[in-house]
Amino acid sequence: MTAAAPVSHDGPLAMICGGGSLPLAVADYVAARGRKVVLFPLRGAAEGTAVERFPHHWLHAGQIGKFMRLARAAGCRDVVFIGALIRPSIWQTRPDFKAICLLPQVLAAFRGGDDHLLSGIGRLLESDGFRLCGAHEVAPEILTPEGVLGRVQPSDLDHADIALGLAYLQAAGPYDIGQAVVVAGRHVLAVEAIEGTDQMLERVVRLRANGRFRSKSGTGVLVKAPKPGQDRRFDLPSIGPLTVGGAARAGLAGIAVVGGSTIMAEPEKLALAADRADIFVVGMAGGTGS
Repeated sequence: MTAAAPVSHDGPLAMICGGGSLPLAVADYVAARGRKVVLFPLRGAAEGTAVERFPHHWLHAGQIGKFMRLARAAGCRDVVFIGALIRPSIWQTRPDFKAICLLPQVLAAFRGGDDHLLSGIGRLLESDGFRLCGAHEVAPEILTPEGVLGRVQPSDLDHADIALGLAYLQAAGPYDIGQAVVVAGRHVLAVEAIEGTDQMLERVVRLRANGRFRSKSGTGVLVKAPKPGQDRRFDLPSIGPLTVGGAARAGLAGIAVVGGSTIMAEPEKLALAADRADIFVVGMAGGTGS
């Protein structure tokens, strides 16, 4: 699958950043095209990342007015949300005056799943003149291609598990719960909820150790897909070397995602980790969200 051309707008790009390696990878891709990037790392999520490599301003969740003021001062109109973030409760945010003025809209955004929350915050920014972009629109290199990454190929049994996993995510997606499921022998073993993919995989490790299911090690697939109707500017499914490590510890045969609709962190390291763990990583054509 050929990556689409990146979205190109005038002016610097503002990036509201959570944790992990993806924000800096996206920033590097955008900067390599000659566009200035201004990072807005979030307290409690982005500590420990090398944000000092770019112009940056730290934010607490809820500081909407501070973001708008600093982004405008830097000449930014386009905004990207990217990176790992544990969803705060409304009581854990630090709303500034602008956020307090928008309190009814902010509260409405919090009354729903993650996609509902992010879309609601996005609408607040758009109503104030900003333009929301998906990270994959400004850096299409981060999208997982269709086909197998690495040397290990999925078997016919793996493909049957993948098909069931994609069908399950298609059916469960409208409830805005999670984007991942583990399937082995056409049996759903675990469903991602608020804990995230890594913790779901650790749950599978414990279930195997406790003898709660009897599929042998080296069988089963982690399947990830966007939710049907999801706003693709926010929170596309993602995989990286840590996902490969978690799948290997869980005794799975591999990982399947939707090609062109899944973000891939550190692709070279990911493929190498999959080969070393003797598991497959495959980008499927179509799937949920198509």
